[in-house]
Amino acid sequence: MFKLDKVKYKNILNIDNLHIKEGIITCLLGESGSGKTTLLRLLNDLISPTEGSILYKNKNIVDMNPVELRRKVLMLGQTPITFEGTIRENFNMALEFSEKEKAEDDILQKYLDISNLNKSLDHNAKEMSGGERQRLALARVLLLDGEVLLLDEPSSALDEDTEKFVIESVVKYAKDNNKSVIMVTHSSLIAKEYGDEIIRMNKGGTIDE
Repeated sequence: MFKLDKVKYKNILNIDNLHIKEGIITCLLGESGSGKTTLLRLLNDLISPTEGSILYKNKNIVDMNPVELRRKVLMLGQTPITFEGTIRENFNMALEFSEKEKAEDDILQKYLDISNLNKSLDHNAKEMSGGERQRLALARVLLLDGEVLLLDEPSSALDEDTEKFVIESVVKYAKDNNKSVIMVTHSSLIAKEYGDEIIRMNKGGTIDE
């Protein structure tokens, strides 16, 4: 799916060769400063490599329309973004930005359930806790129905039980719907339990072969 060849990004990342497969759960593990978030940002062209090439399904991403790429390769960052208004309005704004039609409430509720967010669609998004906002942001990304989900510490603000439920739900969603997931996690236990493949990153942004 993704093939990286001689990819460097400033002094943060230095990857000689990497192949990330389609249709599986890939976990990125490594200490702070090892370039995990940088790698995710490179994969949907939020930043461009200093050197080297990145192919997505055999196409160099520099030759792809970045907006179209980001609609296929969706990224959930570490800091959840919420818009003014209700949870329903947050969902619909995300759909509007992606030029998709508004969804019925039962569809929106399904994604709240996957993310274990027990809130009414009429609830004010700005009144939620950090963990609740994180789950809303995750539900929004799932709703947009991309081909690939880039998840940067998607459960960092959650307690252990909620984290396990949410990760299990996302993995089941991905496998049931033939999605690819590339997930940064702080937990080697999460990576071992749910990752089909684990990429270990070292200081200096190199890959542990």
